Amino acid sequence: MRRASGGATPPMPTAAEALRAALPWLRAAGIADPARDARRLLAHAMAIAPDRLTLALPRPLSAAEAAAFEAALAARGQRQPVSQITGSRAFWGRSFRVTRDTLDPRPETETLVAEALSAPFVRLLDLGTGTGCILLSCLAERPHATGVGIDASAAALAVARENAALLGLSDRADLRLGDWFAGLEGRFDLIVSNPPYIAAAELPALAPEVRDWEPMLALSPGGDGLAAYRAIAAGVQAHLAPGGRLLLEIGATQADAVLALLAAAGFSDMRVLPDLDGRDRVVAARNPC
Repeated sequence: MRRASGGATPPMPTAAEALRAALPWLRAAGIADPARDARRLLAHAMAIAPDRLTLALPRPLSAAEAAAFEAALAARGQRQPVSQITGSRAFWGRSFRVTRDTLDPRPETETLVAEALSAPFVRLLDLGTGTGCILLSCLAERPHATGVGIDASAAALAVARENAALLGLSDRADLRLGDWFAGLEGRFDLIVSNPPYIAAAELPALAPEVRDWEPMLALSPGGDGLAAYRAIAAGVQAHLAPGGRLLLEIGATQADAVLALLAAAGFSDMRVLPDLDGRDRVVAARNPC
C-alpha cells in the first residue's frame, strides 16, 4: 500500500485495487472462481448490489468497507460459502436468506420448481423445506395457492419464516416443525421435496463448502442415502389427493432406486427429469388413486 509523505495515514485503496489484490489470495486458497466470488464479496462489503459494483470501482473504500471485505475474504478462505457470508442467495428470480442452518439453494433445484409450475395446484406440501425456497417460489407464482412447509430443524424453520415474511407470503405459507408426515392431516394436490440424499460413503468427496458448512441433517441420512425416499414413499399416499403430483429431487445415480420405491407404493405414472447439465434431477409421479 502506498504511504503518503510526512508519515501521514496512507490512503485507502480503491475498490478496484482491493478487488485485484483479492484475486491471487483467493486463488491460492483453492477457490474455483476467485473473480466471481471477490466481486460478490466486495459488493456485499460496500453494501451495494453486485450489478452496481463496476460503477463503484474507482472510488476509495472506507475503513469500514475495507474491514468488511477483509473479513469476508478470510471467511471465504476458510471455504465458507459466499451465500452464508453475504446471508442471501438468488433462486428463481428472488433473494432468499441463507444461514448455516439451511442448505444453500442451488440452480439445479429450479428444475423441480419449473415442473411444479407446469400444472395447476391449489394446496402444496413441501417436505424438508429448509430456506423455504421451493415452497415460497411456487406460492409466489401462484397467488391463489396455499402451502405447508415441514422441517425437522427449528433453526431452519426460523429462516424459512423470515423468507416468507420478506416475500410477503406469511399468510399463505404454514411452516411447521415436524418429521415428514407425522401429525399432518388432509390431502394436497402437489407434494414436493428436496430431502437429504447423499450416501455416507459420498460425504468425504464433497466440496468443503458443502461438507464443512452446510447442515448434515439436510445433506445426508447416512447409509445408502435413500432413507428419506423410503419414508416419503411409505406415507405419501395418505396425503396426496387423487391425481395429485409428487416431485422429488434426487441424486444423479438414484433414479432407479427411487422409481422402484414409488412403484412399490402404487405409483405407475412416473418420469425422470434432467437438470440443465443433463443429469437426473427430479422424479415426477402422479397419484393414480
